[in-house]
Amino acid sequence: MAGERQAGLSAVLDAIRRDDGVTQTTLTERVGLGRSVVAERVTQLQEVGLILSAGRGPSTGGRAPRRLSLNPDAGFVLGIDIEATGLVVGVANMAGNVLSTRREPIDVRRGPEEVMSRIFTLADEIVAENAAAGNLLGAGVGIPGPVDFDAGAPLEEPLLPGWAGYPLRDELSRRLPVPVWVDGRANLLALVEVVTNPRAARANNLLYFGGGSSTAAAMIVGGSSYRGAHGLAGSVGHIAVPEAGMVSCVCGRVGCLDAVASRWAIARDGLLLAQTGRSAALAGTLAQTGAVEPYDITLAAQQGDVAARELIERAAAVLGRTLSNLLSFFAPDMLVIGGGVARARDYALEPLRAAIHERLPPAATADLIIEFSVLDDLVSGVLGATQLAIGELFNKANVDQLLLSAAGRADGTPPTR
Repeated sequence: MAGERQAGLSAVLDAIRRDDGVTQTTLTERVGLGRSVVAERVTQLQEVGLILSAGRGPSTGGRAPRRLSLNPDAGFVLGIDIEATGLVVGVANMAGNVLSTRREPIDVRRGPEEVMSRIFTLADEIVAENAAAGNLLGAGVGIPGPVDFDAGAPLEEPLLPGWAGYPLRDELSRRLPVPVWVDGRANLLALVEVVTNPRAARANNLLYFGGGSSTAAAMIVGGSSYRGAHGLAGSVGHIAVPEAGMVSCVCGRVGCLDAVASRWAIARDGLLLAQTGRSAALAGTLAQTGAVEPYDITLAAQQGDVAARELIERAAAVLGRTLSNLLSFFAPDMLVIGGGVARARDYALEPLRAAIHERLPPAATADLIIEFSVLDDLVSGVLGATQLAIGELFNKANVDQLLLSAAGRADGTPPTR
């Protein structure tokens, strides 16, 4: 049956993606299909050039089993990472290796039309540059806010005025034209952790928290993103936290997590330290550059500035108390913290960990792994977008079209074996 064939192809591709160089014997055990069925699916994927033999594994008696890998030359995917103040466009081969990137500053508050114009230009340039890598097979997009994944459109987010409901996926599909998938940046950054961090890959349930232009969480369940109804899972930036009190937020309300823990909130508090003279280091930065950014605060703390360090520790404690609520509800195996707070890990880890352990019972934290991401936020964003595209191309709903595209079939006849 066609559905079983598609599911088998998808399972084989996904297993090889997660374990590069897996032997065909191990692959058969993992996908739960018969040996002859797996052999047939492997042959079909090799015939269109999506996978290749990568030598032989150790023999346990008899002929040594083949090792299998994704073929990096089977084509490439486009990744588009939209942040509040910057845009990164990149391409990756089908093995998930990023080949090249383009970056430029943007202001998403200027609306989708202006940003899309820049995306089209950068995408055209980078696709043309990488034409030798084969066919463009798909594209993934990340934006700093919740996304209706099925519609491929952003949902309401204060930092994205004018973006709600914009047909981002459809506009890109018409221009490229290849399948396009759109998701929130936090989901993509969580996906990258699973792909690049062996401990995250082994976690059945993972909670990712990112403190960027807006704070956001993402959940990975059984290796896949959990998006919730309408893609709103993890939208924690505007939940009320006691520490925020009556502090105003960009959403127009008061008391939000973003108002005390987002990038702009940390920068605001750092600026106040500089203006009042409580931080000599930040006052010097303000005099030299006219601004104070979160990076400046971390640098000041590293140079021994007490006020800067205390600011980081207070923000980390607030995050820890908020995360304890999320951890209590979700009970993951692992918590990964990314974004700007990860760059201040030397000062943020202990107060954050202490707040979590103070609020949660010992059983909830006994085996909990807490880590700060070691990935560059900008690089991981575009990597996550390309991984989104590859993962969706391997989905059983899309695998027939992938085989056609990889094989360069012009007649459009789907595979039948």
